[in-house]
Amino acid sequence: AQPGARREAGRRGPLMSGADPPTGEAPQAEPFALKTLRNRGRHKIFLGYAPGVGKTFTMLAEAQRRFKRGEDLVVGFVETHGREGTAEMAEGLPVVPRKQIDYRGKVFEEMDTAAVIARKPEWALVDELAHTNIPGSVHEKRWQSVDEILAAGINVISTVNVQHFESLNDTVYEITNVRVRETLPDSILDRADEVVLVDLTADALINRLNRGVVYDLDKIPGALSNFFRRGNLVALRELALRKTAEEVDESLQEYIDEHEIETPWATEDRVVVCIKAGPVAKKLVRRGYRMAKRMQGKLFVVHVHTPGETLGRHHAELAELFELARNLGGTVVELSGDSEADVILHFAREHRATFVVLGQSRRSRMDEILRGSSLIARIMRETEEIDVLAVADPSKAGKEAG
Repeated sequence: AQPGARREAGRRGPLMSGADPPTGEAPQAEPFALKTLRNRGRHKIFLGYAPGVGKTFTMLAEAQRRFKRGEDLVVGFVETHGREGTAEMAEGLPVVPRKQIDYRGKVFEEMDTAAVIARKPEWALVDELAHTNIPGSVHEKRWQSVDEILAAGINVISTVNVQHFESLNDTVYEITNVRVRETLPDSILDRADEVVLVDLTADALINRLNRGVVYDLDKIPGALSNFFRRGNLVALRELALRKTAEEVDESLQEYIDEHEIETPWATEDRVVVCIKAGPVAKKLVRRGYRMAKRMQGKLFVVHVHTPGETLGRHHAELAELFELARNLGGTVVELSGDSEADVILHFAREHRATFVVLGQSRRSRMDEILRGSSLIARIMRETEEIDVLAVADPSKAGKEAG
């Protein structure tokens, strides 16, 4: 995923396109914040779901390729955790010496942020973004040190596990019963210019753990019975996959917006079910669910409130429909507008729908001629890029939907 393409353009374009000041007028000093944004380095993050999936190794492998191509690159801070393969991959790369910090009678090593900036490399490698620095460091968190390096115009390649993001802290606790203390804002990932998922199946990671690749052999039993239980790893892996998918989706939307693409590409199936109170509504929701499940896509259940609609009479029925949609894993969306068709068309295009599911029109052909096209006729006419499914109304045959 490369979600930074749009953000980079947005940061730099307007700041570099200002007109020259009129003749005789002294140019005004550029605000420091704008200078920082203009010169900001690029940030590439290798994202994993647990220790041992290979984030640091993958980062170092890329660093070796860049270094051999002649790019100016330094190691700001890399933690090998005693893994031989990782240590071997780091050999030969230029290293900025770590800063020695005396804390409570012991000497600790942290990244020397000032030295990295003074060195002015093209790229800096910084492992474990969520790490908490030893008291006495300039910044409390390593991600803050990285932010300073980026602000200095230096590109950074870093690593982090999904369980460290603040928004997922409670979810991770519910999954693993382990409260992650070192967290970082989700905005760090959102602002990244490139996010790469380093993936490994749960079984492969457990096998790697059993072989002593991740931890020393004496630590393996405890790890397997706690954080590294297979169920935990499967759930954490899904979180990482979803987080990366969000970044890809955002990147695609930014690209579509930037290039003003009128007919967005369908990267996954998205089923939009349009409902209103009535005998066919539950059938619509269930049909949409089966379609989305079969295609492994997303389900949206949309109700449009229009002027003059009597909400009280149908409130309980709509609440029941919304509950059904949520129970089936769908996203319920309530919208308002003067034209039901306009609202649905806008929503379907904005969310890159691939299917729109509607109930069959009850209006006669003569009624449509006199009063205008039915909802389904208009949507079919104006959505050439979206497939439309009209579900039969069972009430017409004297039967009720089940």
